[in-house]
Amino acid sequence: MTSRLPLQLTSILITLVNLAILLTIVGIFAARERAVAAPSAAPDGILRGRGLQIVDDQGKIRASISIHPATTQPDGSTYPETVLLRMITSQGRPVVKIASSEDGSGMALSAAEGLAYVQLQARGGNPRAVIVDGAGKEISKLP
Repeated sequence: MTSRLPLQLTSILITLVNLAILLTIVGIFAARERAVAAPSAAPDGILRGRGLQIVDDQGKIRASISIHPATTQPDGSTYPETVLLRMITSQGRPVVKIASSEDGSGMALSAAEGLAYVQLQARGGNPRAVIVDGAGKEISKLP
């Protein structure tokens, strides 16, 4: 009978270890499932969140909407909280940016390659438009 006791304790110990491993694996998969689940829509049908990212089949971010907090610039001025929409090429280059903040809004449209871009900005009392060619030379500027 004494020879069976260590065998029974060993069996119980192995069973407990297996149970602990099983619970850990289940917990990991449950946590991973919660991390990738999208929030459900509110009763009014609107999906709410702090940001949005749209990815392609390779997992690269191709579009995003984010809120950037207010920041203090090196010259001491404050840049207000900003909501930013970005559309990005498959190579990771943002080619469309639309931003809004407390003091105005702006939009930049860039070429997929090179330095060419068009920028429209309406902040404070100084709206402006800038066009830059593929060589990076400013070819048009309003105020």
